[in-house]
Amino acid sequence: METKEITMTTLLHIDASARPGRSGAQPHGSHSRRLTAHFVEHWQRARPDDRILYRDVGQHPPRPVTGEWIHAAFTKPEERELWMHEALAESEALVDELLEVDVIVAGVPMYNFGVPAGFKAYIDNIVRVGRTFGFDRSRQGVPYWPLLTDMGKRLVVLSARGDFGYEPGHRIGHINHVEPHIRTVFGYLGIDDMHSVAVEYDEFADERLLASLNQAEQRIETLVEELTSRLIAEHKVTSPAHC
Repeated sequence: METKEITMTTLLHIDASARPGRSGAQPHGSHSRRLTAHFVEHWQRARPDDRILYRDVGQHPPRPVTGEWIHAAFTKPEERELWMHEALAESEALVDELLEVDVIVAGVPMYNFGVPAGFKAYIDNIVRVGRTFGFDRSRQGVPYWPLLTDMGKRLVVLSARGDFGYEPGHRIGHINHVEPHIRTVFGYLGIDDMHSVAVEYDEFADERLLASLNQAEQRIETLVEELTSRLIAEHKVTSPAHC
């Protein structure tokens, strides 16, 4: 009996930092952009045939939700007017992209204990009734349900923080609203396989920051190895002709 590996995977690389460059390469560059680039570089070494999509919501944020957007989103598709389709056009493209990919790696720095505005706008555009979650107020029990469950999607969040001790149970873990927020939102859609790595001590800019960067990059390399190994194991299928 032979096995045949299905190799094609699509990865969506998102950057949300307001800083345009990467730390270590450009002055005042972004640590989260450095981490996502490190992840993608090692992913491509392991899986050179995979497709990589890129979206920069830090430099090019989606339009924020408006009253017109809400009106259009909660109107049945067959009843939407032309202006409603236009109001939802960017959101539709972002949702189509999300549905297409297998792995999302998002660089999301901590801004004032939460996610940057550009990433919040991204979230608001992909949380769509009828597309990424279902809702029926006549349904008994919980009236909403995720639509992306069992699609095998994985989410990797790579963050950077000015202070230290933001991990759960640590010194100021209770005021970290980055990973918990993202986990809640994507879990609501049905993507609950989430991994996270973060850099701390940015505001101190000393040897602790350098050590945190080094540790984060090592953890990313280990994570890439783990995820790509899992993909190989999951994508091996039995070839009937050789049984």
